[in-house]
Amino acid sequence: MKSRIMASAAAGLAAVLALAGCGGGQQQAADGKVTLKMVESLTNPTRTETLKKLISGFEQANPDIKVDLISPPTDQADQKIQQMLQSGKGIDVVEARDITVGSFGANNWLYDMTKDLDGWDGWNNLTENAVTYSKQNGKTYYIPYGFYGLSLFYRTDLVKQAGFDGPPSSWEEMAKQAEALNKPSENKFGYAFRGGTNANSNAVAIIEAYVADEIDRENAFKLTNGKTIFSSPKAQQAMDLYIDLFKKGSPPSSVAWGYPEMVQGFSNGSTAFLLQDPEVIATVKESQAIKQDQWNVAPLLVGPGGKAIQPVASAGWGIAESSKSKPQAVKLIKYLAQGDAATTFSKDNSLVPTQKSAAQDTFYSTGPWAAYVKMTENPDTYVSAIQPRSVSWWTEWIKKSDGELQRVLTGQMSTNELLSSWDTYWTEKMKG
Repeated sequence: MKSRIMASAAAGLAAVLALAGCGGGQQQAADGKVTLKMVESLTNPTRTETLKKLISGFEQANPDIKVDLISPPTDQADQKIQQMLQSGKGIDVVEARDITVGSFGANNWLYDMTKDLDGWDGWNNLTENAVTYSKQNGKTYYIPYGFYGLSLFYRTDLVKQAGFDGPPSSWEEMAKQAEALNKPSENKFGYAFRGGTNANSNAVAIIEAYVADEIDRENAFKLTNGKTIFSSPKAQQAMDLYIDLFKKGSPPSSVAWGYPEMVQGFSNGSTAFLLQDPEVIATVKESQAIKQDQWNVAPLLVGPGGKAIQPVASAGWGIAESSKSKPQAVKLIKYLAQGDAATTFSKDNSLVPTQKSAAQDTFYSTGPWAAYVKMTENPDTYVSAIQPRSVSWWTEWIKKSDGELQRVLTGQMSTNELLSSWDTYWTEKMKG
């Protein structure tokens, strides 16, 4: 699978570099066909294949439109998309995420589809969350194709062999089990730590779990007293445990692991635990290294107060403001956002679905999905809160926080200094 990912990454990067220099005007062939350039962000081979099948169905239903899918490597995708949007060339339909839409929208790189979707019958088939998250600062920059929510992937066999009754339910139990299962001499490790791209996300997850009783549910980076979550003494406890988890229960190489490496570490059998989104279910099912009865999914890890904060993360398809083919792009987005296309995409990528019809689908109540049902059914334990991902400075925050966490992991910064920096940053930002 590693070779497939690397091959896909290389091909995707080559495609982006080639297309970034192409003109951004409407591309219409002699036969009257309009070509849409579509760029995805969260690239993986399984997902890309599903997208290609859905695009083929769209092209059959719309013979006057051709879609070219561009699939850059995941860790470089958002940067490449930003470059393409900024240049106004080679991009029509774009994968926008809650962590990028703030900066993309603030720079007027995304097209507001509100008028185009007025009266669209597809709204009636979307869940309440899907309709809500279709509005970004009062505009419709993208329609969600699904939702992400952290959960714990774990090796059932290894946990049992180590003498534990079941997977860890808390961060403290995670640290204990990961250390017990960590055997570097055998190339076996406990936890698939995230130290590279977007490393801040899992660090924030443990902090939020520790301050869950005091958190502002409308802004998960704030406490109810108005201060940032990073100012709490409990945040210090959380970060100290988190760094301990890295040192005693994780592969040394995970200091640089981003999404692809984390998932690969679990799916190839080298790590016993992985904290990731449900889309990973599809990838792990394809693994040749671990069998179906050797892994499962458990709910998000709780803090000392017995609670976890479950932020809803979303992403979807939008349109570049520079596109000269907006009517055709709107057609494609409508097609992907409803009916069989939407259901296929959410199932194949193991996403929390956007279609109301999923409530009656047994696919979402059995196997690995049972953990998500449990979290949904226990909102007092797995508390839903909104992270401020749509702010225009979110990309700036990711760069800052990832860089500083990397410094802590390499011994160049203390956890106290990191939390002080994060607290100062968000205190200043939230004043405005």
